[in-house]
Amino acid sequence: MYKQLSSGVKISITRSISTSFEAYLASIGWDEEKFSMEDYMASWQTYFKENAAWIDKIPADILLSPEFHEEIAKKMDEVIAKILSEEPTEKQKKEIAELQKQLGTNYKFDCKAEAAYVEQLLKDKLK
Repeated sequence: MYKQLSSGVKISITRSISTSFEAYLASIGWDEEKFSMEDYMASWQTYFKENAAWIDKIPADILLSPEFHEEIAKKMDEVIAKILSEEPTEKQKKEIAELQKQLGTNYKFDCKAEAAYVEQLLKDKLK
């Protein structure tokens, strides 16, 4: 069912998963101890209902199909795994190191998305 969707709709679904996942992690400060898949799912549902145009482009019979939900869950796993495995860039590492030196902090980050969060957090502290 997911495969039958247009490439634009699939791209929009992927973007909504990644955007909402990163926003959810930012809301909990990228703290693994605070992570809840149930809370993330609620966050994602709110995000796509309020922000995603793709929801209106999928026929109701597909949206209600258990098979479609299984395929979306699989897609979510893939997108989340990709986010968490993407290495921070050298530029991010350098910028964060400089900011941490200025601020006397020692934030850890494991992936590119978390590095973006930490970098923004540090820039906000400098303001």
